Amino acid sequence: MPMREPWLTVIGMGDGGLESLTGEQRAHLARAEILVLGERLEHKIAEAVPAAKRILTWGAGFRQTLEEVLKLRGMPVVVLATGDPMHFGIAATLLRFVEAAEMRVLPSPSAFSLAAARLGWPLQTVAQISLHGRPSAFLNRHILPGQRLLALTSDAGTVFDVADLLVKRGFGSSRLTVLEHMGGSEERILSFSAKEILKEAPALADFNTLAVECLGEGAWCAPVPGLPDEAFRHDGQLTKSEVRAVTLSKLSPFPNALLWDVGAGCGSIAIEFLRVGLGTRAIAIEEKPERVAMIRDNALDLGTPDLEIVEGAAPVALQGLDAPDVIFIGGGITADGLFETCWQSLKPGGRLVANAVTIEGEARLAQLRGVHGGDLLRLSVSRAAPVGRYCGWKSLMPVTIWSARK
Repeated sequence: MPMREPWLTVIGMGDGGLESLTGEQRAHLARAEILVLGERLEHKIAEAVPAAKRILTWGAGFRQTLEEVLKLRGMPVVVLATGDPMHFGIAATLLRFVEAAEMRVLPSPSAFSLAAARLGWPLQTVAQISLHGRPSAFLNRHILPGQRLLALTSDAGTVFDVADLLVKRGFGSSRLTVLEHMGGSEERILSFSAKEILKEAPALADFNTLAVECLGEGAWCAPVPGLPDEAFRHDGQLTKSEVRAVTLSKLSPFPNALLWDVGAGCGSIAIEFLRVGLGTRAIAIEEKPERVAMIRDNALDLGTPDLEIVEGAAPVALQGLDAPDVIFIGGGITADGLFETCWQSLKPGGRLVANAVTIEGEARLAQLRGVHGGDLLRLSVSRAAPVGRYCGWKSLMPVTIWSARK
């Protein structure tokens, strides 16, 4: 059966307005019976849109406007956006509700491409993130010596938030370049250090893209698993650095995988799972309110504010959660029904990893291995510590790790 013509067209427009559109983009815009656009774009095309056309704006609320759009399935609908709508844009969002075959995407150069061209930064060497409508804390995982990154922003306030964050983390010398209205008549490029921009408080356009070159001598966290224990706020309920690195290797993160961190403690496993990137998702399940607060603080400090936190005791708290690709049980493996609920919820082919430090926990893991197979290892770690005037080895509690694939 031949593929039907897409009814929904998403057009990315440059800051130059209609003049920036290609012939193909103009043709689809002219044929549209319904036009959907952001309020910021309305003034750029108002004179060129026939009065007979129906115009919807996202300003009415995303969910409400989306419902209106979906009711129009089969009619020629154009969504007008900026830059590349598939790169942190509306087209990527719409694909959660519309099949790819129903949608045509006609992009313009993204803000990232335009900024990289102006700065002379090879795009493949630059971290690309969105802080548009998202916490500036997402930046934290990218604060590394010499790191270059480009960020979409909500408005001028985002730039000052980023500068403040960099200064507080000891990277106040970082170079911030604000690229305003790229490709339009009001284009302007300004550059400051993070300290300078806070001191001078220059007037900035709300429509901007931010470039950051991280410079400074502050503390930073490597992007590989096994962050130092002191990187986390905790009450002792923490998977230690060396054990955490091995545990993450057993969890084997992969693109878009969803992790359940059951009995999350301070959230270290879930947070490091997210820091791998690759679009990974994680849900931390923890019953103690004081530890939930620690998880939330750690997630912000380490650049993973998208960590989902569920306060409650497993297995009851697991009900209704999205089915996981990967599960980590950091404690409570002997609890009635906990493993059974997790194993039943795990997707076919998914991986479960459980750690234990007690004899009873080890016995349970050995029993589970006898039923489900998998790998069992015992990890002992010793750290050098003062012994009077000298130095000796201080052993941590041995940890037994079981990993199995469903």
